[in-house]
Amino acid sequence: MDEPVLRRQDSRVDLPLMKFDANRDAMITPTPPALTEPLPERAVMCFFHEVIRDLPDSHGARQIGEFPRELGGHKIYRVMHDEVPVAVFHPGVGAPLAVQHFEKAIAAGGRSFVACGGAGAIRPGLAFGHIVVPDAAVRDEGTSFHYAAPARVVQVDPALVDTAVAVLAEHGIPQATGLTWTTDAPFRETPDRVRARRQEGCITVEMEAAAFLAAAQFRDVKFCQYLYAGDDLSGSAWDHRGWTTATVRAELVHLAIAAATRL
Repeated sequence: MDEPVLRRQDSRVDLPLMKFDANRDAMITPTPPALTEPLPERAVMCFFHEVIRDLPDSHGARQIGEFPRELGGHKIYRVMHDEVPVAVFHPGVGAPLAVQHFEKAIAAGGRSFVACGGAGAIRPGLAFGHIVVPDAAVRDEGTSFHYAAPARVVQVDPALVDTAVAVLAEHGIPQATGLTWTTDAPFRETPDRVRARRQEGCITVEMEAAAFLAAAQFRDVKFCQYLYAGDDLSGSAWDHRGWTTATVRAELVHLAIAAATRL
């Protein structure tokens, strides 16, 4: 069965998300998080709690701040790579929360960002742990529509994709480049929707990429992302594959830090 579409009589539904307001003067202005020193212009938004926890040991990181408790109180670390400072922090799961962290980091002076996280595999045969570099995202969430005019997808700057791929190539790491599906509702990834997104060309499904991209373009900052294939939605039943314990997570953060210094 094909993915449901709006019936003809519903085509005039007045959806607020379809009316983009480009006015940059919002009622509330993003403010920087609490910092003990300036935020580096380059930053990695990492979704792996255990990797961030170990940064002081693995990368000689030191804490330079934290986000407000109402956003989760995530710590902000500073690491050095090739004598270039890079901030690393967890942005929170889901587009609305992740973009709030993103906005605050931009307000603090961040200008080049690399996100790294896991994603569901929806292309058959995408091996567990395989790295994916999105070059565009399907906007099946709400946050991106507050940062960009309505459109089906949002594109990644091709030059930034090339940089992310080049870092992987230098380390001999295979990757796939292509379309990711961003959704707000992981418990509504129905078989028909998964099938439709796969037919559209999506490789993965996740919850933040489209919103990050739209916000980055609106704020005129650089952004690209690394994903690894975690759980598998390409078959007749969901396969968790123990994706949160993938050993690639620590390596992916190191690659993201290296990429951030190149943007």
